Amino acid sequence: MGMKLLFIYNPHSGKGMIKNYLSDIMDIMIKAGYTVTVYATQYQGDAEDKARQEAGNYDRIICSGGDGTLDEVVTGIMSSGHEIPIGYIPAGSTNDFGNSLGIDKDMLKAARIAASGKPLAIDIGKFGETNFVYVAAFGIFTEVSYQTSQQLKNTIGHTAYLIEAIKQLRDIKSYRMQVEYDGNVLYDEFIYGMITNTKSVGGIKGIIPGDISLSDGKFEVTLIKAPKNPMELNEIVQTLAGPREESELVYSFQADHLTLKATENIPWTLDGEYGGAPSIVEITNLHHALEIIVE
Repeated sequence: MGMKLLFIYNPHSGKGMIKNYLSDIMDIMIKAGYTVTVYATQYQGDAEDKARQEAGNYDRIICSGGDGTLDEVVTGIMSSGHEIPIGYIPAGSTNDFGNSLGIDKDMLKAARIAASGKPLAIDIGKFGETNFVYVAAFGIFTEVSYQTSQQLKNTIGHTAYLIEAIKQLRDIKSYRMQVEYDGNVLYDEFIYGMITNTKSVGGIKGIIPGDISLSDGKFEVTLIKAPKNPMELNEIVQTLAGPREESELVYSFQADHLTLKATENIPWTLDGEYGGAPSIVEITNLHHALEIIVE
């Protein structure tokens, strides 16, 4: 019996362009030796449900959509109890995770990689009782990704995030928080925090300095302090735009486990989608928890 492949795609991501390529993508998968089942997601969270239900019935799952769709599939597979490699065909307005893995944004090239490439073991983040693929963040700019309309994302790509982010500069909220990691304790007031495992965030490269690996068992952590004046605010904006020099307003370090304790509930975004609003959360790097197909 031949190998079985489940193809899950979000028909609304990236202006719905995948509809123009479905026939060619199917042909690529079939010629790679798979019997293919195609499923178009129907609602938010559908990809997670489908992956969880079907992971044990297939040899490979390939998904297409934005990073949020990939996040859903990863979460579904990891909660299923089955180990199955994932292929990814980027189709969203940004492609943070695909860029970090060198996956081409050309859909047909990405489909060939997903169908015929080799598995790479990567790290996955655990956020409380759920998972994230490449970023967990709170504070200024983080609500932008899930408050920006799909239509606006489709129209102007990651520029949409920046437009919405500028609107928030008039009213910056800060959070007093204790951060524990690797025997260290920080206590400060932050407007932004990011625990990530990728080379770009929101489509903007260079926000994190140095060489970034998705397989080293470590997160890259950035915490930005509350500014006291407009000059410090300007420094923060330049920091977020990257690349940046070292700043006393920014804590930047690597860690495999963090505990964050705040004096209030804080909204988080996980891979660009709303991730809840806990006051205390543990974040753990699950080393080599998943295999993803790369060139």
